[in-house]
Amino acid sequence: MKVSIITVVYNGAEHIRDCIESILNQTYADIEYIVVDGQSTDGTVDIVKSYGTRIARFISEPDKGLYDAMNKGIGLATGDVIGLLNADDFYRHDRVVDHVVATFQRSDSDAVYGDMLYVDRNDTNRLRRYWRSGWYSPNAFLWGWMPGHLSFFAKRQLYVQHGLFRLDLKSAADYELLLRFIHKNKAKLAYMDEVTIVMRDGGVSNKNVGNRLRANREDQLAWKLNGLTPYFFTLWLKPLRKISQYVTRPPHPPGSPVQ
Repeated sequence: MKVSIITVVYNGAEHIRDCIESILNQTYADIEYIVVDGQSTDGTVDIVKSYGTRIARFISEPDKGLYDAMNKGIGLATGDVIGLLNADDFYRHDRVVDHVVATFQRSDSDAVYGDMLYVDRNDTNRLRRYWRSGWYSPNAFLWGWMPGHLSFFAKRQLYVQHGLFRLDLKSAADYELLLRFIHKNKAKLAYMDEVTIVMRDGGVSNKNVGNRLRANREDQLAWKLNGLTPYFFTLWLKPLRKISQYVTRPPHPPGSPVQ
C-alpha cells in the first residue's frame, strides 16, 4: 500500500525541518512525500531542496491559501492513501505510517484517524492540549464530534468520489470535508487509539468570542452546503468538547519527547 503524505508551507523555515525529518524517518518504506510551497521568501525553498530526491514532488508557486495548496498536493498524489502534515507539525514517532497501514489492512476501512497533541510553539516539551478523537459512532457529528484533521488518513478514492477542500470556506474547510466524507457519505472509519501527530499551538478560531462566532457561522454553512441539518446545540458542543482536551493528559510511551 503506497502512502502519499502532503506538506503545505509558506515561509515555514523555522520549523519545517522537524516536519520533513519526521516523515523521512518513518520506518514504512512505500511513502511518496509531496511538498507544496506558496512561493516562500524566507529560505524554506532552499531547505526543502536540500533533501533532493528524498522528497518525491516539490512545487513552489503562488496559491489561494492553505486549502488550495492542499488540493494541489492531493492532485499530485499517486498513493492509495493520503495523509496531510503541516510544516509546523510532526509525527510523534517513526512508526506512525506503519501503524496506519496495518490498521487499514486489518479493518478494510476508507479512512484511519488517531489522536493529536498540541504543544507550545517554541518548547515542544510543554503540552498545551490533548485531542483524543475517540471511537466514532453514527451521528457523532450531531453531538459536536470530529476527528483530529491532521491525524486523518484517507484512501485517495474518497477524494476522487467526494471532492476536495472547498475554497469558499476558511477556518471550517477541514470540518466541512470531514462532515462530507463521514457524516454525509458514510465513509468507513477505523480509530487508532494512540497519539500520532504533534502540533505547535497557533490556531486562531477559538482565541476569542468574535473568532468563535465567525467559526460557528462557517460550521453552520458547512452543514447547509451539504444539505444537512444539525441539532440546535450541535455547533456549540463542538468547541465545548475542547475543554476536556486542556485537562486530560495523554498516555506517554517510553522515550516520548512530550512529557
